[in-house]
Amino acid sequence: MNFNFWGQLEKPFFVLAPMADVTDMTFRQIICETGKPDVFYTEFVSAAGLCSEKGRPKLLPHFKFGENERPIVAQIFGSVPRYFYECAKLIADLGFDGIDINMGCPDRKVLKQGAGIALCKTPELAAEVIAETKRGANGLPVSVKTRLGGDKIDVSWIAKLLGSKINALTIHLRTMREMSKVPAHWELAGELSKLAHESGTIIIGNGDISDYQDGVLKAKNYGLDGIMVGRAIFNNPWFFSARGGPASGGDNRNERLTLLKHHISNFINLWGNPPEAGSASLRNYDTMKKFFKVYITGWPGAKESRDELMRTKTSEQALAQLDNIM
Repeated sequence: MNFNFWGQLEKPFFVLAPMADVTDMTFRQIICETGKPDVFYTEFVSAAGLCSEKGRPKLLPHFKFGENERPIVAQIFGSVPRYFYECAKLIADLGFDGIDINMGCPDRKVLKQGAGIALCKTPELAAEVIAETKRGANGLPVSVKTRLGGDKIDVSWIAKLLGSKINALTIHLRTMREMSKVPAHWELAGELSKLAHESGTIIIGNGDISDYQDGVLKAKNYGLDGIMVGRAIFNNPWFFSARGGPASGGDNRNERLTLLKHHISNFINLWGNPPEAGSASLRNYDTMKKFFKVYITGWPGAKESRDELMRTKTSEQALAQLDNIM
């Protein structure tokens, strides 16, 4: 039986949200340097793909992690229960600390598979997915990340998930239809927290967390066990360093540029040095470009420097350009 870490975390704890093409090992290692959260998640990975002889070799690099990232949870998505059983066994064998099922993604490609937040329309299937994941997990804690509902807020959906006796539930406090276009419904967090605790489930709030202290305050006000942080990390990679006081780091231009160089080097180590956009590499270099604004901001000439980097076509070109900028 594996150790269930969720109940041992000091509250309120903080989690870095799983984000596609963002929270791979390269970025998580950077966050370990700038200020580590209490829990890391991988990017979400297709359960069907992992069960495919052709897909598994391409997807396994998404599950690479370092020991300094523990506790770390592997997130998977899909809608075929038997795949979740097989994936849970694989994730346990890979040495993860937990398994999370994505039942909140609103992306059309995911919804077409009946996965992500589409599962709120088939709660019986969602329950079967959870049951099969637990069956294959070999004692690993199983959690779910979801939204408030599909077209409208549906508290009964949350209650049904809690009825499956998962170890932890993260709720993005918006519906599928709302995406991120409206403020998160924090006014519902207290009610949902009560529901979760009545079922013995750890509950984590997600949506519009501006900074570390905002997260602490929301957890306290609404009785949440933890807070998951997503987009705010783009504004401040030092987000979690504020645990002991004001956020540290990030004010120095060269510090930010050096960190970006390290990020690109990590990218090369994990994914190789893919050539131009459109190549058949595991991960295209263009996915790195979304990070340039994270690091290069806040000083005169930052925009011009970003524009120069955006014109690069390989990781090596970007590293050379950064040397010129520095």
